Amino acid sequence: MSTSETEQDAAVTSDETNSPRQESASDPVRASESSSATGDDITFADLGIDERVLKALRDVGYETPSPIQAATIPPLMAGNDVVGLAQTGTGKTAAFAVPILSRLDVSRRVPQALVLAPTRELALQVAEAFGKYATHIPGLHILPIYGGQAYGIQLSGLRKGAQIIVGTPGRVIDHLEKGTLDLSGLEYLVLDEADEMLKMGFQEDVERILSDTPEYKQVALFSATMPAAIRKISKQYLHDPVEITVKTKTSTAPNITQRYVQVAHQRKLEALTRIFEVEEFEAMIMFVRTKQATEELAEKLRARGFSAAAINGDIVQAQRERTIGQLKNGQVDILVATDVAARGLDVDRISHVINYDIPHDTESYVHRIGRTGRAGRAGQALLFVAPRERHLLKAIERATRQPITEMQLPSVDDVNAQRVTKFKDSITDSLGNENLALFRRLIEDYEREHDVPLVDIAAALAIQSRDGEAFLLKPEPPAPPRAPREPREPRPPRTFDEDAASSHHRKTGQEMATYRISVGKRHHVAPGAIVGAIANEGGLRRSDFGHISIRPDHSLVELPADLADETVEALRRTRISGVLIQLQPDSGPPGRSGGPRGGGKFKGKR
Repeated sequence: MSTSETEQDAAVTSDETNSPRQESASDPVRASESSSATGDDITFADLGIDERVLKALRDVGYETPSPIQAATIPPLMAGNDVVGLAQTGTGKTAAFAVPILSRLDVSRRVPQALVLAPTRELALQVAEAFGKYATHIPGLHILPIYGGQAYGIQLSGLRKGAQIIVGTPGRVIDHLEKGTLDLSGLEYLVLDEADEMLKMGFQEDVERILSDTPEYKQVALFSATMPAAIRKISKQYLHDPVEITVKTKTSTAPNITQRYVQVAHQRKLEALTRIFEVEEFEAMIMFVRTKQATEELAEKLRARGFSAAAINGDIVQAQRERTIGQLKNGQVDILVATDVAARGLDVDRISHVINYDIPHDTESYVHRIGRTGRAGRAGQALLFVAPRERHLLKAIERATRQPITEMQLPSVDDVNAQRVTKFKDSITDSLGNENLALFRRLIEDYEREHDVPLVDIAAALAIQSRDGEAFLLKPEPPAPPRAPREPREPRPPRTFDEDAASSHHRKTGQEMATYRISVGKRHHVAPGAIVGAIANEGGLRRSDFGHISIRPDHSLVELPADLADETVEALRRTRISGVLIQLQPDSGPPGRSGGPRGGGKFKGKR
């Protein structure tokens, strides 16, 4: 893992407020950590990690630990609890995954390590990282468990004896209550992005899980900030933790223009095609997350007439070198790649880098866009962001300390104007062709024989060149008219900052509907817990919530009226404080008709 494009400083301190659990692992460990915290003069081989894990790190090109890895791995290897203060993108996943994998007993087919993450996306990312570092450890099973996924897959993985569980708090509690997850043999617990979990209302869930784990286990807590609630958890559940702080200054080259496009996942290819038609580029690299995606996207681009090729970890070295050679000499203009496959790639003619799949860590983002803007040339970096991935965009902006400008997707008129211009330019270019005289004679003969105007013949030839494809894009269909809003009944006093939420929805015109959930005051739920659980399980943002009214035995929540069927189904099975919320559209007071309150059209299953 190179840190050449990332300047990071790490400081190590200890929290001495609790009694030490291991006398042999206190001061000497902390002293050695302080002296090597920058990570500049050590390698992973110096950290005493398992040889199989070390080999996997070499396979993915990691050689030098980042500051948080250099500061965190030794105390975790020594058995200490750790509190790490670090932003997303500093390499903290490897900082806790490497020691856990090095010390795990694979022969025991029970959960030995539990990683709690605030969102399903992060849980999947962490589980994927564990799998990458455990490539050479046979018999190890890693299982992500999160809301929105069928229970059958998770139950099967638990029955097989997964040793590492990566999950979101709500789904972990579900399995604990069902008796399908046994944490009695747990030895390692990680709270990843703990401050985010608390912001999303998971504090009670996290403390409930902590209370169900053995008293003597190793705990690592990672957080970007240290609010009072995190400090309380640290003092209550961690034993004499080593506290590590990483201050990050991640920079990107000033000659790279950075933009992003907000686009739903299913519309990415359409958006990409429009951008290609309008944006001038010499050569580009497009980054995706998986090996399979490189092949699929390259094939789809070739079908649309673009010269594209894929490289990934499964491609043999000779083929990789041949493909890169084609990119250098202009036979290929678009390279679709994964992070690992693109390591060390240096091609001067790359004018654009497109993050087709947004990276989960800022270090990857900085390395990716560093493939353009070489040799002092200007470069362009474009990032595709799905609506539910905006938190990753914000994390990149925070870490790089510079905003990324939003780019509007080219309109139908923009694309058509560019097609007309290119068509005219192609005519101009062909006027200098050496075969022009031959084809002029053939056209003149055709004109005399058939008495057809030259302009019609030229138009017919242009149609032939399109091979039956439409030349201009059709105008986008107009948005369907909104249904008239029903008069609203007076509402009870607002809670949970609904004034700001309602103001947001008035400004954006987002259509809302009221849903009923089966938790209320008697369940001791707070608005933050409702927002956190529903946002996490349904992939929603805080701005998607309107008024929340907590009643004695149920609550009413305003959500977007156009929730997808699968989202509604996932939310029905969501639990808050261990209670199944059974989300359903609220029909309003008895005797009232008209569907869900708020005037919205409920489009989910009834």
